[in-house]
Amino acid sequence: MRPATPPSRHRAALASAALLTLALAACSPQDDGNASASSSPSGGSAANSSSPAGSCTAASLATHTAGKFTVGTDNPAYDPWFADNKPSNGKGYESAVAYAVAKQLGYTSDQVVWQKVPFNSAFAPGAKDFDIDINQVSITAAREKTVDFSPGYYDVRQAVVVPKGSKIAGARSLADLKNAKLGAQVGTTSLDVIDDLVKPAKQPAVFQRNDLAVAALKNGQVDGIVVDLPTAFYITGAEVTDAKVIGQFDAAGGTPEQFGLVLDKGSRLTPCVSQAVTTLRKDGTLAALEKKWLSDAVNAPVLK
Repeated sequence: MRPATPPSRHRAALASAALLTLALAACSPQDDGNASASSSPSGGSAANSSSPAGSCTAASLATHTAGKFTVGTDNPAYDPWFADNKPSNGKGYESAVAYAVAKQLGYTSDQVVWQKVPFNSAFAPGAKDFDIDINQVSITAAREKTVDFSPGYYDVRQAVVVPKGSKIAGARSLADLKNAKLGAQVGTTSLDVIDDLVKPAKQPAVFQRNDLAVAALKNGQVDGIVVDLPTAFYITGAEVTDAKVIGQFDAAGGTPEQFGLVLDKGSRLTPCVSQAVTTLRKDGTLAALEKKWLSDAVNAPVLK
C-alpha cells in the first residue's frame, strides 16, 4: 500500500490542482450567446442554446439600430399580407404579425422601423440590414443554409389562378396542367411547385415580381400563375376580377409549407424572436390575426 501523503504536501497538491483548474477555465472557449443556428425539428431555426426569458426585452436586445426593431419586406407589399402598400400602418396579416412580435419583445409601434428588402435579397448570403424580414418567405432547407428562420407563423398552400377563357379553366388534376404555360415569381416555392410537382411540358414563365406575373395573367401571356392561396383569392377579388382560383396543391409529403420570419445567420435575436412567435401561436394571437386579415382565403379543390 502507498504511504499517506504528509499534510503539508497534501495542501500543496490541492493548491496546485486549483490553480490548474482556473487556468484551464480561463483558456476554454466561452459561450457569447451567439451560437450558430441549427435547423429545428419543428421547422425554422434555433440557436444552440436558448436565451433566458429575461434577456428577451427591448432594453437588452442587440438590434440593428439601438432602441429600434427593424423589419424588412418587399416593395410593393401585397394585399392581403399588407394594406395599401404601407407596411407601417399595421394592416394586413404580415404587418400585424410583425407588430405583434415587436410588442412581445417589448417594442412600441413607434419603435418599429420598416426597411425595403427585395424578396430574393432577404435570404441571400451576407449580413442583413434588418432584424427580421417578413415577406411570405417559406422555410426550406436550402434557405436555412444562409439565414435563420423563426418557427412558422403561417401554414400555406400554393394555388393556380387562371384568366377568363384559359384552356386550363376546367383543370381538376396535375395531369390537366401538363401542357399549360404557367408562371410564377423567381426564387419562390410557387415556382418550385411548377418545376417539381406539375412538371409541365412548356418552360414556365418567370417574373421578378408578383405584379408582373399578374400583368401577364391579365394580358393572356400565360395560361395561369401559381401563388400562395390567400394571394390567389386577393388577385381574383381585387386585381383580375374575371380570373378564378381553379385549385390548390397538396402539401408535399404531408408536411405543411410554412412562412417564417427571416433573420441573419447566427443572429443573437433568433432565440427571442422564435420564442415570441411560439407564444403568439400558443396564445391564439396568430389564429386571431389570420381570421381577421385572411378570412377571405377560403378553401379550394386540391389538384392531385
